[in-house]
Amino acid sequence: MAETVNSNVLSWMESNIDKTSKDEIIKMLQENETELLDSFYKKLEFGTGGMRGKMGIGSNRINKYTIGLATQGFSNYLKVNYKNFKEIKIVIAYDSRNNSKEYARIAAEVLSANDIFVFLFDDMRPTPELSFSIRSLNAQGGIVITASHNPKEYNGYKVYWDDGAQIVAPHDKNIIEEVNKLSLNDINFDFKEEKISIIGEDIDSIYLAELKNISFRDSIEEEDIKILYTPIHGTGIKLLPSAMKIFGFKNFEVFEAQATPDGNFPTVKSPNPENKETLEMVIAEAKKKNSDLILATDPDADRVGVGINKGNGEFYLLNGNQTGSILTYFILNVLKQKNKLFKDDYIVKTIVTTDLISQIAAKFDVKCENVLTGFKYIAQLIREKVGEKFLGGFEESYGYLFSDFVRDKDAIMSSIVIAEAYAWAKNQGKSLWDILMDIYIEYGYYKEKLVNIQKEGQKGQEEIQTIMQNLRDDAPALINDTNVIIISDYLTGIESNLFNGTQNKINLPSSNVLQFTLEDGSKITIRPSGTEPKIKYYFSVNEKLPSKEKYDEVDKILEQRLKNLSEAIISFE
Repeated sequence: MAETVNSNVLSWMESNIDKTSKDEIIKMLQENETELLDSFYKKLEFGTGGMRGKMGIGSNRINKYTIGLATQGFSNYLKVNYKNFKEIKIVIAYDSRNNSKEYARIAAEVLSANDIFVFLFDDMRPTPELSFSIRSLNAQGGIVITASHNPKEYNGYKVYWDDGAQIVAPHDKNIIEEVNKLSLNDINFDFKEEKISIIGEDIDSIYLAELKNISFRDSIEEEDIKILYTPIHGTGIKLLPSAMKIFGFKNFEVFEAQATPDGNFPTVKSPNPENKETLEMVIAEAKKKNSDLILATDPDADRVGVGINKGNGEFYLLNGNQTGSILTYFILNVLKQKNKLFKDDYIVKTIVTTDLISQIAAKFDVKCENVLTGFKYIAQLIREKVGEKFLGGFEESYGYLFSDFVRDKDAIMSSIVIAEAYAWAKNQGKSLWDILMDIYIEYGYYKEKLVNIQKEGQKGQEEIQTIMQNLRDDAPALINDTNVIIISDYLTGIESNLFNGTQNKINLPSSNVLQFTLEDGSKITIRPSGTEPKIKYYFSVNEKLPSKEKYDEVDKILEQRLKNLSEAIISFE
């Protein structure tokens, strides 16, 4: 590690980076060895959600130069792939984070310096609008500056291809190879202003017009559902209020305390709608107003959290699996009632998303495809399934999509569909809580749990790799006194059935993921995070739910089972 750090520090100090940056490196050398090591022990690479890291100087940080290197490498790769194009065009968007606007401008300048034409948004915009605009503007790709739901110290850089989807293999690895060929002095910052065109409300209007086509209602009528919405200081404020108005949700209110875009996210510890503490303020306000529904989008508005009024003034926060299951149930029911379900229809979920979605799809005779973690793989499948109809894509991490005019998870679109699902339930005299209970009674109560274990720095990365290797070398045959019947190793692409001794090929790209299926139907999935210094443990258990009245009793049984499983598998470290 010391050699890598020294090499990276030396290359930065000998380059033509600005004096302020060099002074920061000198200060770390003199005063903060820990920060120096973490800033230079590696180079940022593309993970499941692009390039993401803390802001600051260094090869392992998001800054002017790592943004510049990534963009220069992307430029070089574009010129190879589109060498016969008269003009290559790229769209750039950014979120509300600190420095996002500046980083977006830097990316635009580097592209323009390389004679690539840039459409640059005039202000922050949701990530799904970037995805949409690539195809709308007939561009060859896009960049969005965002770190999604990470804490305020982070920023990031996502790259998109000409279909509006995030890059996958081989483009991701090839771009990194191009970046790795470069030194800091190879970045061309001599921008050409005439190659940069500012876009904004014109694209908003086209996106919103297209969004109207996704409605699952026969006609868009006014709905008197009391919706309280928080953009958590992010970009959702740019589009969702307008979208809700178009769809007739007249009683839609923005939570003012979190309405103003702010990269410091002053009212929350982390702007992640998955975290209950992030939504404490909006829940309190919803209780005062007796709202029906809470919607909370993350800073780049590609993911949405949902809170539902159980009918007694108490709010229940749906997790991503529950929201995905409700939405699957809703859209398939509505389409079946309209005789609009066909043999080539399909939905997609990731391998760590609840199997309840698969069960619902099977009941409606709709194909449910499984892909690796990361919405880019859902988009890749959409691209490959020409002639088949995409109905929905689901990630347990609060990401959903219901039409392929966008090729990434879309919290604006998803919020509309969630509101329509609420209206559908209300027309039956039910709440979304009632719908969730109906699903559990019909298909079984599936309960999931995610455990994230933070492993910072180079040492943390080594520990994560050791954990994964130990689980491969000495895979448990018994977990919590229950037999393991299937081990799926997505790195080797082999699924081993311990019950009958057979092996099958997994027809997905290689990925550092292990999955254990137990005899009682429980499932455990382990993988290193692609965007944060964490190892992730996903747990899923299920049990029959005889009636709504038995919910609390069955919930306690499943909660204990999840606790036992998590304690058992994590002890294998």
